[in-house]
Amino acid sequence: MINFFEVNETNKMIEKENLDVRTITMGISLLDCIDSDINKVNENIYNKIKKYAANLVQTGDDIAKEYGIPVVNKRISVTPIALVGGAACKTIDDYVSIAQTLDKVATEVGVNFIGGFSALVSKGMTPSDELLIRSIPKALATTGRVCSSVNVGSTKTGINMDAVRLIGEMIKETAELTKEDDSLGCAKFVVFCNAPDDNPFMAGAFHGVTEADAIINVGVSGPGVVRKALSKVRGESFEVLCETIKKTAFKVTRVGQLVAQEASKRLGVPFGIVDLSLAPTPAIGDSVADVLCEIGLEYAGAPGTTAALALLNDQVKKGGVMASSYVGGLSGAFIPVSEDQGMIDAVQAGALTIEKLEAMTCVCSVGLDMIAIPGDTKATTISGIIADEMAIGMVNQKTTAVRVIPVVGKGVGEIVEFGGLLGYAPIMPVNQFSCDAFVNRKGRIPAPIHSFKN
Repeated sequence: MINFFEVNETNKMIEKENLDVRTITMGISLLDCIDSDINKVNENIYNKIKKYAANLVQTGDDIAKEYGIPVVNKRISVTPIALVGGAACKTIDDYVSIAQTLDKVATEVGVNFIGGFSALVSKGMTPSDELLIRSIPKALATTGRVCSSVNVGSTKTGINMDAVRLIGEMIKETAELTKEDDSLGCAKFVVFCNAPDDNPFMAGAFHGVTEADAIINVGVSGPGVVRKALSKVRGESFEVLCETIKKTAFKVTRVGQLVAQEASKRLGVPFGIVDLSLAPTPAIGDSVADVLCEIGLEYAGAPGTTAALALLNDQVKKGGVMASSYVGGLSGAFIPVSEDQGMIDAVQAGALTIEKLEAMTCVCSVGLDMIAIPGDTKATTISGIIADEMAIGMVNQKTTAVRVIPVVGKGVGEIVEFGGLLGYAPIMPVNQFSCDAFVNRKGRIPAPIHSFKN
């Protein structure tokens, strides 16, 4: 099993190459909090989360100190709130009150984000689902730590275009309500196709209904470690390149496995999964785009980028899956713009566009992520961007997502500062041709033919 020798072997990675455990995320089921009285629902939610997560942050800090492994974030994910609030929530404000309860308890236990203000509507929307979606702008505008997501499509069911259209309008409203903070509310919302039940990363984390009452999921990250390893094999064959990535991913994932097992034992909560995604930060040297450049590209976005990213993603999975008993979540390479200095540089150099990013999402996790767009972008255009990305996920049987931020009052080329792990981003241009007639059709896009597997 895991031993101290393996931890010591990674010390240099931690000290010099930005290796960290990005998050310990405790998933908590709120299904037993359901009640017809909204006040009782809020009370139940508060008490349940406080019971399980009271020692989460301290445990993460203790593990980090004891093993010398940075544990950057401690987070909570909960059952999609549209399922929990359906019996009690009759108005938008009812759902907003649940968001505020989540925010309150998250603040008290000390986690930086709590995810699960969510709905699962890939085939259709219940009245509760629609009400939650309509409440998201106000919920995100009146809370600081709540993250929200909606799953609008899957390979088995197709894409719910009614939900896609509604979410385009909702994102615009969220941007407007949080415009004093450069439309920051939109950075805490993501729309999915094929959303996993065990994702520890925000803003898309929620606790799936197939999960135990509470679980511990861990997300590891090490693009800086991979880049450093690849710098030692410049000019070597693809075989050598792939072997280097696999071996590095194995070591990184073993660190996550150790932290997950320790957190599980100390908190008395079952270990769920390790998500072995390469998740960048704005820190210099902690960039997925820089890894792509080390593979041989001048900038991310140059010809060959999609192939290089496919190779990277596949080898990370092959190396990581051997290092942990349970790998899940998203597990791949994230390509957020604002959170990756190399991606920002590529955009500013003119090498990277939204269209190229969309092509890259065909081969990695998870999608169009943390992309700032002009504040005057139409709701239907945002819905069209979402529909395109959902189609990639549906047809390719993979998770895809969209997190775009229409920054009110800013246009192409301007810079928006989000702060912290969210970083900063140049406003990227979007295609101005209309998709109104397409988006305004009612109903859903059917599942692809290869979804029929029973």
